[in-house]
Amino acid sequence: MGYAFASGVSIDLLTVDEMNNKWNRRKFLQKTSAAAFAAMASGLPTSMLSSCTAPTISAKADTVILLWMAGGMAHTDTFDPKKYTPFEKGMQANSVLSTFKSLPTALDGIHFSEGLQSIGSVMNEGTLIRSYQAADLGFILHSRHQYNWHTCYEPPQTVAAPHIGSWIAKQLGSKNPVIPAFIDIGQRFTVGEAEELKAFHTAGFLGSEYGPFFIPDPSAGLDSVKPPIGMSYQRFEKRNQLYKDLISNSPLGEFGSDYQKESLQRTMEQAYRLLKSPESKAFDLSLEAKESYDIYNTGKFGLGCLLARRLTEQGARFISVTTEYEPFKGWDTHENGYTRLIEMKKQIDQPIAQLIKDLKQSGHLDRTMIILASEFSRDMMTEGRPEAKVKEQVDQPDIITDIKNYGMHRHFTDGCSMLLFGGGVKKGFVYGKTADERPCKSIEKPIKIAQVHQSIYHALGIPADTHYVIEERPFYTTPDGNGKAELELFA
Repeated sequence: MGYAFASGVSIDLLTVDEMNNKWNRRKFLQKTSAAAFAAMASGLPTSMLSSCTAPTISAKADTVILLWMAGGMAHTDTFDPKKYTPFEKGMQANSVLSTFKSLPTALDGIHFSEGLQSIGSVMNEGTLIRSYQAADLGFILHSRHQYNWHTCYEPPQTVAAPHIGSWIAKQLGSKNPVIPAFIDIGQRFTVGEAEELKAFHTAGFLGSEYGPFFIPDPSAGLDSVKPPIGMSYQRFEKRNQLYKDLISNSPLGEFGSDYQKESLQRTMEQAYRLLKSPESKAFDLSLEAKESYDIYNTGKFGLGCLLARRLTEQGARFISVTTEYEPFKGWDTHENGYTRLIEMKKQIDQPIAQLIKDLKQSGHLDRTMIILASEFSRDMMTEGRPEAKVKEQVDQPDIITDIKNYGMHRHFTDGCSMLLFGGGVKKGFVYGKTADERPCKSIEKPIKIAQVHQSIYHALGIPADTHYVIEERPFYTTPDGNGKAELELFA
């Protein structure tokens, strides 16, 4: 039997002798990446923040909710529609820019793709970015680009790079000491590219206590904060002590630094406090009023938005809700792009809009920054970006005779959409522009990941020069510490 604690760390409940037999140095080194081992063996990261010279930033937000459209959400079929060409057999593939009609939003002159009317109705509360450019990482892989988006670093790294949620948890701590500072909702690690996904769902060198509290299925969120079925709280207390003993005899106990051991111990203690706290009820969606529950209940993602709202109200610091990356499912539309997006829009449209409405009504929206993003966009004809040829991953016919070929099936990195709400961002604002003809790339105010991350940190009052010394070199929140917030996004 195993336990998952607030960092997502789990360990089998073996005897001490079994633990020693199971792990030896050779096996451990074989099974652990260089970056992970370096993080484990490293001591306390040395803060080198130049706070004495950096200007004080007035925080505009206390909480961040990341709504992650995993798999590559096509901008021209969602938040940046172009000329609509309906499906018909024998059509020229190159003539198709958007496969859905465009419909007006709450902003004059701004249209969203059909199926996103609910989100469009609340755009007077937020900012639309239409010019995000994903990084050039060679052969385009979802896990590599997701790693880049969530850590701001390009893989591979010799240092275990922290997730943005971990940076925020480390710098600001918990709003409520009982609620984990970083909560990750919706992603399993039993699907394709599991190990690659695990690589960035971590606090890295910052320590386990700043890692994500994993809730793979929000409908079973309460299970994350209670002992396993059949185990009493008294027995759990005994197991908690056994866990401490086992840790000291685990690879972390043998090879880990004092800092990493203490960090993991604090993680366990936090999990224990949450288990016995009244706040644990926030994880129980059965306590939500039926009329509210039904609005959010479009699937795992919709219920994840509901859980995010409840946890925000209880003082969570950083929450990620994902549509879940699973190869060739969800937004990963290598075929059947049009029909797939009909379903994906149903999953996200109503819950996201309701999340914004509910947080506004409760008074939390002003201090909560909500971000909707994806690792890259898609196009029917172009792979990557026009100027950089990369390996084609989809056999797209020039003449479309089957509706499965009607849709945005190729990875496109040169123009992507993002949405921002709350947290001091402008209301009813549009930033950037993409071309109206193929390739529909960013042509005004291109923005890249370092700017996005620093804009989030700016909203939270975290200085741009925040960094730690790891392996005798500074490791910044953004590569080389050169990322600058895009101040035009803020009111």
